[in-house]
Amino acid sequence: MTPEELIDNFSYLTDWEDKYRYLIELGEQLPPMPLEEKIPTNKVEGCMSQVWISHTEQNGKHLFKMDSDAHIVRGLEAILWLLVNDKTTDDIKALDIEGIFNELGLSEHLSPTRRNGFAGMVARIKEAVG
Repeated sequence: MTPEELIDNFSYLTDWEDKYRYLIELGEQLPPMPLEEKIPTNKVEGCMSQVWISHTEQNGKHLFKMDSDAHIVRGLEAILWLLVNDKTTDDIKALDIEGIFNELGLSEHLSPTRRNGFAGMVARIKEAVG
C-alpha cells in the first residue's frame, strides 16, 4: 500500500471510531514478530506499552519486524511498516512520516503518551536507516 492509498483509505472514514477500528484491523494484519526477536535491544523506550522493532538490511532494502502488546500501538506500527518495510534508504528518507501521520487524522485523537511513543518508533526507524 502506498502512502497515498493509506491516506485515501483513512479519508473515507468520517469519524474517530471508524478510524480506530481500521487502525486495529491494520495491526491485526501486521506480520508476526518471532518471540526470539522480542529482546531488550529491539524494545522501543518511551512507550507505555511494550513495543519492539527489529531491523535488517538485505539487497539494499530495509526489512522491519514490529510488534506491540497494545492494539492501537500495533496499528500505528502497521502504518509505519507499510510505509518503510522493503524500501531503500533513499525511499525512507524521502518520506515525511509525521506529515503522513497528520494527514491520516490520527494525531488529534491519540493521547500525548501514544504520540510520544509513535515519535519513538519513527526515531528508531530513522536510526536504523542512518
